[in-house]
Parts: sequence; C-alpha cells; structure tokens
Amino acid sequence: MADDKRRYKAHIGKKTYTIVGPGSDEFMATVTAVLNNQLDQIKSLAPQLSETDAAILLAFNTISDSIKLKDEIKTLQARLADHDDVPPSSDQE
Repeated sequence: MADDKRRYKAHIGKKTYTIVGPGSDEFMATVTAVLNNQLDQIKSLAPQLSETDAAILLAFNTISDSIKLKDEIKTLQARLADHDDVPPSSDQE
C-alpha cells in the first residue's frame, strides 16, 4: 500500500514543498495551481494579511467548502434513495 504513494514538489507561494500522496503529477499540479490562485486572490483582497494568516484563511475557506459539498452529497443521496423507493409509473406508453 505504501508503494501507491508518490512524491511531488509543489511550488506554493514563495516556497517549495514535497507532497507525498497517491495523486498523479497532473492531479497534484492542478491542486497546486488552484491553491496558488486562491492564495493570490486572498492576498489581493487583503494585502495586509501575513502569509500565515492568508494560508489559514484559505484553509478555513477550503474546509467550509468541503463541509458544504459533503452536506450536498448527503442530500442528493437521500433524494436518490427516496427516488429508488418509488415504483415506476404505469402511465408510460
């Protein structure tokens, strides 16, 4: 299972980080690009923030989005389960 993990060098802000995980280089590059884009947006909207504060705000926003998406998935799964319980309509001709 440990063989599934790969090392990826991510250039985030002004630093380079080595990320270890199962994602492909393309996936990691996409994550890095989105992260840098969002970090740049935060810094442009609030230039007085330190790098640390901008990173914490980004983490907060990301976790908030993740929780909202999980809630949406639960709602959709419940709707799908309700739909599966409904017998097909006999009006189809």
